[in-house]
Parts: sequence; C-alpha cells; structure tokens
Amino acid sequence: MQAMMYGLGVLAFSFLFGQFLGETLGAWLGVEANIGGVGFAMLLLIFSRYYLEKNAKTNNNFSSGIEFWNQLYVPVVIAMSASQNVRLAVSSGFLAILAGLLPTVFAFVGLPFLLKAFKAKP
Repeated sequence: MQAMMYGLGVLAFSFLFGQFLGETLGAWLGVEANIGGVGFAMLLLIFSRYYLEKNAKTNNNFSSGIEFWNQLYVPVVIAMSASQNVRLAVSSGFLAILAGLLPTVFAFVGLPFLLKAFKAKP
C-alpha cells in the first residue's frame, strides 16, 4: 500500500501537465477539445520513470509505486478516453481528424527510433 503512494506525485504531475498540453494544443488548433492530453500524460509518465531510474533518483518503493500507477493508468485511462469526443472530433471537420491522424502516424514511424534510442546498453 505504501509503495502506491510513492508514484502518485509523478502520476499527478504527468496527468495535470498532459491535460494542460492537450487543452493548449486544442486551443492552438482552434478545436474546443482536449487533443492528446491523455497521450501526453502517458508519455510523460513513461519518460519520467525512465529518467528517474536512469539517474538513480529512485529507491525500490518509489520504482514499484511508479510501476503500479503506470500499469493502472495506461490501460484504464486509454480505454476510457478512446470513446470520448469521437463524435465531436468527426463533426468538427478535417482539422480535428488530421490532429488525430498525425500523432498516430508519427507514433508508428517514430517508435522504432525511440526503441533504439532508449534501448538498455549492456
């Protein structure tokens, strides 16, 4: 139970900053919706964990707490957000659809490079 509390601060920061980025991107593109806030939060959580563990700024409790929230947050929130605002995005026009397609294409194209860049070195 105590280990779960250790990662909660990182999760909260990731969520709030991700929501801020999603709202800012939506306003910048002229769409009255949060665009990618959950995705930004998820990536920030993953990169924060990687950074903290790489620089030895965590202990076992902290690492297991972040791992717990990472395993819980990613599937549940992504599943919940997958059904939100789909109708609004489609009815908002081409720009909203483009804002969804571009990050998806970038993820498929950029994933091999990210995996190679962050691969653990023996």
